[in-house]
Amino acid sequence: MSTPGKNLSSYDPSLIPPAGNLKIAIVVSEWNDQVTGQLARGAQETLIKHGVNPSNLLIMQVPGSFELPLAARMLIESNPLDAVILIGCVIRGETPHFDFISQAVAHGCMQLGLDTGIPVIFGVLTTNNLDQALDRAGGKHGNKGTEAAVTAIKMASFNRS
Repeated sequence: MSTPGKNLSSYDPSLIPPAGNLKIAIVVSEWNDQVTGQLARGAQETLIKHGVNPSNLLIMQVPGSFELPLAARMLIESNPLDAVILIGCVIRGETPHFDFISQAVAHGCMQLGLDTGIPVIFGVLTTNNLDQALDRAGGKHGNKGTEAAVTAIKMASFNRS
């Protein structure tokens, strides 16, 4: 649960390792694109801000959040990557669909990282409504895409050390 009124994307830039030679993929769900587009922009801008060369960024889209882990595996198997960021947004509805998708994507993300040794970052919002998602996609709680990019840099650096 977030702290009311707190920007969760605040961080100390001096604690971010050098990222100039990292190769990172961002896989973005097209579903809820008004949210995922903002998250992807936040991730991309943060990576570039910290020195990732735009030519070392691979940005791909998939239809929905459920497809994120498989697309990430395909990219890891066909590209030399230091990290993959999964960007999605699952909003609770009136059926248990939310629970199945959220759990499957989280499990797939974790399992892929464990199986490949490549950091796979969970930048997927799981919210009760659209307003909560927008608050975390550049709104009053910051941008989860920024947080995912910072995590990707830190984990890729950790993996290389």
